[in-house]
Amino acid sequence: MAILKAQHLAGKPTVALEIGCARMKIAFLTSLDPQNKGSWSGIIYCTATALQKHCGEVSYIGPMYAPKEKLIGKVINKCSRLLFKKGFMYNHSIRVAKRFAKIAAQRLAGQDFDVIVAPTGETETAFLKTDIPIVLVEDATYDLLFNHYSAYSNLLNMSFREMDTIEKHATSNAQALIYSSSWAAQSAIDDYYVDPAKVHVVPMGANFANPPTKEMILQKHKSSSCKLLFVGVDWQRKGGEIAFETLLALEKMGIMAELIICGCTPPTQFAHKRMQIIPFLDKNDPEQYNQLVQLYLEADFFLLPTRNECYGIVFSEASAYGLPVITTQTGGVSEVVRDGENGFTLPLAARGDEYARVIAAIYHDDERYTRLVYSSRAAYEERLNWDAWGKAMKTILSDVIGQRPVPPEVLDPISI
Repeated sequence: MAILKAQHLAGKPTVALEIGCARMKIAFLTSLDPQNKGSWSGIIYCTATALQKHCGEVSYIGPMYAPKEKLIGKVINKCSRLLFKKGFMYNHSIRVAKRFAKIAAQRLAGQDFDVIVAPTGETETAFLKTDIPIVLVEDATYDLLFNHYSAYSNLLNMSFREMDTIEKHATSNAQALIYSSSWAAQSAIDDYYVDPAKVHVVPMGANFANPPTKEMILQKHKSSSCKLLFVGVDWQRKGGEIAFETLLALEKMGIMAELIICGCTPPTQFAHKRMQIIPFLDKNDPEQYNQLVQLYLEADFFLLPTRNECYGIVFSEASAYGLPVITTQTGGVSEVVRDGENGFTLPLAARGDEYARVIAAIYHDDERYTRLVYSSRAAYEERLNWDAWGKAMKTILSDVIGQRPVPPEVLDPISI
């Protein structure tokens, strides 16, 4: 455990971390598989790696399972859809949350941790009773997700209430909440009355283990055929139809363009001789990972007219490759993609012809394109990387541990 020294805060003894002390001991709490590079779009794996590198020793308290509780939830969901045409979010029910709390408490018992870090961990921490300070890492609140994502829409009122209860308990139970955007952070403050002093905004990085060097990216030049890269698992939600319209609009403008679709298979009516479809690439597989890297290296623009998005790790990834992003003003996206820095965000109502005009203006101007490549990579170097996230987290976690009440057995009687 980190070296402790008693100090007083508002008359109460608290823990102070001494300079040069041992690395903090972190319990990494998640119900998902923390070593799967696909869990939560790879964020679980990357947060754990960044914490291990910059903050301390990471121990996995997960994955966790609640098969009985989820089975009950699935039955409720199936019946409610048949009877009322409404769903029940069985993965985020109070039954599941209480089961996770019991499992986590058992795994934490008798272990000497300084702090618990729980990525996307509302359900896992809502009812967890522990003296170890909890830090939540999120990209949204449930209130923002309701009616923003189709999976969180048209639910039973019971489901809305249970998720709202989970969010309230989790945010109250946490000593710090880390959000990827101020859009999400403000919701915690406004909708769940979280103390602003507990809320922090730290952008997330690119989920590539070994992104290309800065020197390699600065040699990038646009190709003779304008290559548009679309990466997403949900064709409709990610704006695939608008991406297809963009390809056709560029063609009408006399620009030879290609559209590479990676992560999904479009409906059959979306077909074009210069559209390539790669249904899925697994980052856990070295060969497929390298294939994905090559797509980013060869593309000229990253095109994702997403209909709703909390953050968008793919935008950080595009910036790592100096790839200008053309996307939508929705959720926290405009905080990741800053107009004129690492791309442009268009209104939600914009269609393919508007996306095409933005792309064409940049593609026709070699100097502007090159500047955008440079500034996109700079955005990655400065703020959209996991090292920056890890360093910010070190400061936050140290502060959280510093406010932790000192157990009586470790207090120096002279310092009281």
